Amino acid sequence: MTVAVHVKIKGLVHGVSFRASMAQVAIDVGVKGWVRNVPDGSVEAFLEGDEKNLKRILDWARLGPSRARVDRVDVEKATPRNHHDFRIYG
Repeated sequence: MTVAVHVKIKGLVHGVSFRASMAQVAIDVGVKGWVRNVPDGSVEAFLEGDEKNLKRILDWARLGPSRARVDRVDVEKATPRNHHDFRIYG
């Protein structure tokens, strides 16, 4: 069953390869959706897939890549949108 979440990650998450790293993890675990930088310094993502794989990417997001410092991850349930891949936006 496909589930979806809207995620906002706060901390030192710009300029540390957060989006590229998240995209690679998403592709590796079969999660679809997108990730983008937000002007306030956070990263926002829409993730959809099965619950087990969403948990895997959310667990990763709480740590991020090695140069990141994640202070907070806000997760809200969302309606799946049937994305076909994972994209990185601005």
